[in-house]
Amino acid sequence: MPPLSETFVFAQMADLANVAEMATQASPIHLGHWLAFAAFVVVMLTLDLTVFHRKAHEPSLRESAFWTCFWAALAASFNIFVWRWLGGRAAIEFLTGYLVEWSLSMDNVFVFAVVFGYFKVPLKYQYRVLFWGILGAVLMRLLFVLLGTEAIERWNWVMPFFGAFLIYTGIKLAFGNEEVDPGESFLLKLVRRVVPSTPHQDGDRFFVRESGRLLATPLFLVLLVVEGTDLLFAVDSVPAILGVVDQHADYFRFIVFTSNVFAILGLRALYFLLAGVMDLFRFLNYGLSAVLVFVGAKMIAEWARHQEWLAKFGGWDAHGEGHLVPPWLSLLIVVGLIGASVAASLALPSESNEHGKPGGDDKFAADDDQPPGGRQG
Repeated sequence: MPPLSETFVFAQMADLANVAEMATQASPIHLGHWLAFAAFVVVMLTLDLTVFHRKAHEPSLRESAFWTCFWAALAASFNIFVWRWLGGRAAIEFLTGYLVEWSLSMDNVFVFAVVFGYFKVPLKYQYRVLFWGILGAVLMRLLFVLLGTEAIERWNWVMPFFGAFLIYTGIKLAFGNEEVDPGESFLLKLVRRVVPSTPHQDGDRFFVRESGRLLATPLFLVLLVVEGTDLLFAVDSVPAILGVVDQHADYFRFIVFTSNVFAILGLRALYFLLAGVMDLFRFLNYGLSAVLVFVGAKMIAEWARHQEWLAKFGGWDAHGEGHLVPPWLSLLIVVGLIGASVAASLALPSESNEHGKPGGDDKFAADDDQPPGGRQG
């Protein structure tokens, strides 16, 4: 018979193994699901670059509308799969998160148009920049989602800070009037100092070799600005989606990430569809602001509800189940706020248009046919 200490150790190890096995069986999300979704994203992006958009060209309005509907249909199909696999609540939270991210990406569309116009990037090369920008965005969102969900699960007190940040961002979005100046980007200034570059564009190439030296082209600098812009937007959007998915659910991380990625995958087509008419949606920023404030307030309220010291003061049950705002109601509120801002914009159009086609005015098209080195970025 082994000594008591060894018996105790063996018993503890057996208990831990049983707990781990039960946790694995209880959770519907396994490593294989993450790998399968990653493989799906890689396949779709590869097909997009090598088959669907193999040759650089200027996307037409009809083509952009088709691809916008295509990516939306993929998201809807995945949402149906989630419904059958994880249940109705998970599907509603996926759809809500997708709509929140998709609506917040409208700001990205405007900023991308400003960046491409500033650097005079021909329209047919913008898709290549956005492709690699989206790939980097997926990786950054994965990192942000993992860090954000881990922080919430480990330190629940970060919830009200996320909520307060969203409320602050929403108020700033509604009443702020900051102009975007890509030339003042800290990342761009840093890269220009440390990375050898050439002022000459060479088609859709990010690097060229001149006199035996590998130099970055202006298109590579544009890509860095796009990546830096998306990084800033991720700081706002990831906390927003964390606020509409149940952080206590087994599918928390998976639904947050997948809904975020589906919204990002459709961002390029959405850009070419809407960048030239963003001035039509003059009240959209108020709708986005209201969504951020709503989600931020919801996060703070949900956190406060489960704090015993606040429950004693307010007279409610800190251990009550369910949500203050059910997922279906959150979905309706998000759709209502965005829909109202779009409807108001169309009903009360602006008298003047401040933004033109994506990529700037017609002189950029003339620059497009110049030989490499004929235009400076």
